[in-house]
Amino acid sequence: MVFEIKKLNIVITGGTSGIGYELVKKLYETNQIIVIAHNTDKLEALKEKFPNIHIYNADLSKLQDIESVADILLKKYESIDLLINNAGIQHTPTFLDDDFYYQTISREITLNFTAVCSLCYLLLPSLLHKRPAAIVNINSGLALVPKKTSAIYCATKGAMNIFSQSLRYQLEDTNIQVMQAIMPLVNTPMTLGRGKGKISAEKAAERIIYGIEHGIQDHDIGKVKLLRILMRIAPGLAQRIMKRS
Repeated sequence: MVFEIKKLNIVITGGTSGIGYELVKKLYETNQIIVIAHNTDKLEALKEKFPNIHIYNADLSKLQDIESVADILLKKYESIDLLINNAGIQHTPTFLDDDFYYQTISREITLNFTAVCSLCYLLLPSLLHKRPAAIVNINSGLALVPKKTSAIYCATKGAMNIFSQSLRYQLEDTNIQVMQAIMPLVNTPMTLGRGKGKISAEKAAERIIYGIEHGIQDHDIGKVKLLRILMRIAPGLAQRIMKRS
């Protein structure tokens, strides 16, 4: 199903930097953009650059903030047409490293996965309407095959993959499409100093928008397409490659 991204109410989490920022830039002119992020200074700077956007401060690693911002959006916007769950964090130390902190486990799970599930549910009343609507979860190739570091991050992305497919089944008879964009390594503040062969955040945003417009349910972007093929023909090799990534 073709999904026209024009004159829509669009909610983007983590829209102040990286992929989220590029999505704001590309969708701003023809839509009403609603950004949820936790850094007040960055939100205000975004508002200065894009005066007509709506900004909401919330720490999506805290359930109370998730519930509060969802309640505000439900009261303010009768309909939401597109929810893009983009916000995420990644901690790279292994459980054996001296700089691994136990406290990061719950925060990473809540922000990367619980917040996604919660917003999908809490904003459902505004997404259910007569016009086509969509939920788009920004995922990672690590949802398909994990690496050695960032075990919690990999687990949350794997969970998001299954959640997106199951939610799609639940909503298949409604006006809401459920999609996910499965990203390769993207050049963002989160990946600073890590990895090679990254695609730009701008290119990532372009491909995400293309996938939404063309209704691609599980959109493998860039090298993820190769990873998917490798998983079919040589799963052991795919695991060895991704383990070291």
